[in-house]
Amino acid sequence: MNTKTQLLPLSPAKVLDVKFLFTIFTLFLVMVSFILVGNNHQASEPYGWISLLPTVLVLAFALITRRTVEALFFGAVAGLLIINPSEIVGGVVDVTMSVMTNETIAWLILVCGLMGGLIVILEKGGSILSFSNFLVRLVKTRKQSMLFTFFLGILVFIDDYLNAIAISSAMKNITDSYQISREKLAYLVDSTAAPICILIPISTWAVFFSSLLEANDIAEKGTGIQTYISAIPYMFYGWVTLGVVFLVAMELIPDLGAMKKAEIRAKGGQVQPDDSVDTNFSKGATAHNNPLMGVLNFILPMVVLVAASWYYDIDLLAGVFVAIMFTLVFYGVQRILKVNEMFDAIYDGIKLMLLPLATVIGGFMLKDVNDQLGLTMYVIENVAPLLSASLFPSIIFLLMTAMVFATASSWGLFAVAMPIVFPLGTHLGVPIEISIGALLSASAAGSHSCFFSDSTVLSAQGSGCGPMDHATTQLPYALIGIITTAIFFFMVG
Repeated sequence: MNTKTQLLPLSPAKVLDVKFLFTIFTLFLVMVSFILVGNNHQASEPYGWISLLPTVLVLAFALITRRTVEALFFGAVAGLLIINPSEIVGGVVDVTMSVMTNETIAWLILVCGLMGGLIVILEKGGSILSFSNFLVRLVKTRKQSMLFTFFLGILVFIDDYLNAIAISSAMKNITDSYQISREKLAYLVDSTAAPICILIPISTWAVFFSSLLEANDIAEKGTGIQTYISAIPYMFYGWVTLGVVFLVAMELIPDLGAMKKAEIRAKGGQVQPDDSVDTNFSKGATAHNNPLMGVLNFILPMVVLVAASWYYDIDLLAGVFVAIMFTLVFYGVQRILKVNEMFDAIYDGIKLMLLPLATVIGGFMLKDVNDQLGLTMYVIENVAPLLSASLFPSIIFLLMTAMVFATASSWGLFAVAMPIVFPLGTHLGVPIEISIGALLSASAAGSHSCFFSDSTVLSAQGSGCGPMDHATTQLPYALIGIITTAIFFFMVG
């Protein structure tokens, strides 16, 4: 009698258990390693190269698991284990409270939540559907649908958040009809967000950075915006990226890397990646029976939003608040939605923004930990002795792009870097306009390529794909822009 034991394949549940146990064991080893590093560090000594470890961990974790929020929080905890392993719970609480009471975070939560609410009102009221139906009559080809997305992105120049959320919501029905992947839509939207905002002197970016120029005595009081405008010709990443995305929309640059796979999948009938969730609040909504009025129901709230933001010194929070008040009255008079339905839409929009906000909050927590470790200062101080006048613009651009990519802090990082970078540039004889152009280009490039930056996650959310799906498909084109920009800065240097 044959007594051989037949080996049976592991069930999916068993395989899942093995993967889970391996993941837990790996995380345990990583945490123990960080505790050992923290215990062996002398409190009086700078952290040096150790400050790089949490960010490296975040990048590795996110690429392997494709989970951005978890990677950011895990990286922040790992960094706190280096700083003070014995007070890890208190450290996490302190960092969380510091981030959640940060004025920028409070502003961002309110802006994103209310922006989500406004978009959901427009969806439930059928206004986005009316606008899409109007564009359908104008758009006749796949190429035209991408070009319309590109030009709409340029028109909505006042803020990258508004661009990322509004344009993606308005265009995805049209790009879906031409079997364009959600990843490519997210790329088109994201590439006309931060890059165009740095080139327009009446955007939120221009207002913020011009105020930083005055605060750091780089420009005299009241002349920050003039100094900013003088540097716009040298903001090469914005110009290059607009050129690249236009060529992609014209189909003159082919699909590269992960984007090629996404487009093949979309042409096969599946525009969304497998693991993405697209929340659609327009189901059951009907377009306005008057096509012109339907279009106005979408455009007028957007016009009010931009005009109010401009009126209140380029403050998008004030703009979106005024726009919601206008829309409530405007739709209420037309009886498009009941008052309760519009308020429910605002709540739905706020809930829709929870994942992007969690990602951004995780990024700020990582930045807080990196600041405690002295990451930015360590990198700049070690690179500064290697700089010359000719290399300064390109090296500073590449260095700060890498720092923004690693920390997702396109604004906060430069408040730290400016007092170091500008005096160094002046000492080397580099014109101030070129230094400003290099820093602003780096800010846009790092934000554009980082998989957990605010513009990346909002573009992905609005387009209906995951942040990692968007980031990996966008990266080849971002690299084209980064390399080309570095060459331009080397030439002017």
